[in-house]
Amino acid sequence: MLSRIAESLFWIGRYVERADGTARILDVHLERLNQLPSEEQRTVSANLLAVMGAAEESDDAAGPGLPQLLSRLAFDPARPNSICGSLAAARENARRARETVPAPVWESLNTTWNSVTTHRQDVVGTYRFCTWVMERTATVQGLADSTMSRDDSWQFLTLGRHLEQADMTARMLATSDEEAFRLSWANLLRCAGAYESFLRSRRAAFGDHYAMEFLLLDRLFPRSVVSALRQVEAALVALDPEYTRSGTMDQSRRIIGQARTFLEFHHTDDLVGELEEHLERVQAACAAASDAITAKYFSHAAGQAWIGEQV
Repeated sequence: MLSRIAESLFWIGRYVERADGTARILDVHLERLNQLPSEEQRTVSANLLAVMGAAEESDDAAGPGLPQLLSRLAFDPARPNSICGSLAAARENARRARETVPAPVWESLNTTWNSVTTHRQDVVGTYRFCTWVMERTATVQGLADSTMSRDDSWQFLTLGRHLEQADMTARMLATSDEEAFRLSWANLLRCAGAYESFLRSRRAAFGDHYAMEFLLLDRLFPRSVVSALRQVEAALVALDPEYTRSGTMDQSRRIIGQARTFLEFHHTDDLVGELEEHLERVQAACAAASDAITAKYFSHAAGQAWIGEQV
């Protein structure tokens, strides 16, 4: 496979998952934000933008307000960490790899992008927009699941998707800071679409500790950090199976494997107290693994124009 096609598929997976994760995080915070006084809105908005990597040095001392939050996380197409920016980048990568991306996946991404401007950009409009984005990204992912052969193209798409999924779930958990966000454990689970699965698995064990443990460590729930890291490892093994025979591994597998095994085998009685440290480790591992994957699989000729990660 050409490295440019592999890179395109990798970033399609990442950007679609980023749009979905950002929509989930924004959706679960909007109702509470709209009910807060202006000063508290600015505090929560600033904290949420910092968690999502969308804070700016130009923000005044009072902090960004709700309109700035909606623009930066939802509607600004120039920002790669906004919903519109992620959908635009996913569509552009799909357009450049049309010979590999199945027609239904391309058509779904193209239709989604062409429809983003039809939504109101106020609080109510953004709430509906987030719901619509979650439905559209699920459609794209479902079409990819049902139309792509499980070859290298599928593995690169899956690799990007689950790497971003681990990062986005870590960001979801970072928004559980009660002082900054006042997000209940039930809303935290709903943010990840995990509420019903959590209730079935935990029954009477409720509370912040159990919710965080579920989203961080549960091996069976697909959006948990450990489950996503396992899927990343599986894709890396499928792309380069020789490493499973020789006993050695490349840098990206080593980084992801160390992050996953630390989470799975680290015992603590104070998960809530150590949560920030765990999340920082996961996000650092995802960033380092992305760099290692890029260095190994995606070569660039001098002067070549391409849509990969946007900074």
